[in-house]
Amino acid sequence: MTEYLTNYMKYVQERLEKCTDSAELDEIMAEHLDKIAFMQHERIVHFLVTMLFALILTVFIAVLVFTTNIPVLILVTMILVLLMFYIKHYYFLENTVQKMYRVYDGILEKKKKLKESR
Repeated sequence: MTEYLTNYMKYVQERLEKCTDSAELDEIMAEHLDKIAFMQHERIVHFLVTMLFALILTVFIAVLVFTTNIPVLILVTMILVLLMFYIKHYYFLENTVQKMYRVYDGILEKKKKLKESR
């Protein structure tokens, strides 16, 4: 997903820089709005999964506090590592979706300028 989003953001920026036609700009905007919707969904799913893993980690830490069980300690460590990767990925998704909003604002601004130049 990280590579996909990075490539898409480069693609849409290049396309916007070359765009001089209002019809093409409308096409870019429609495509970009679809991508924003997909990424918002992806972001929500990853948020829920991240929170679920955080809850599971909390439960197992509570179990670890009341018992000194080595397998539970190993499980807590594994869940903690996995949670860190989920948080890192969620952070990337969150920031990229916000960048997508700024690109959308740029599309609107360019559309406005094209209308004014007519």
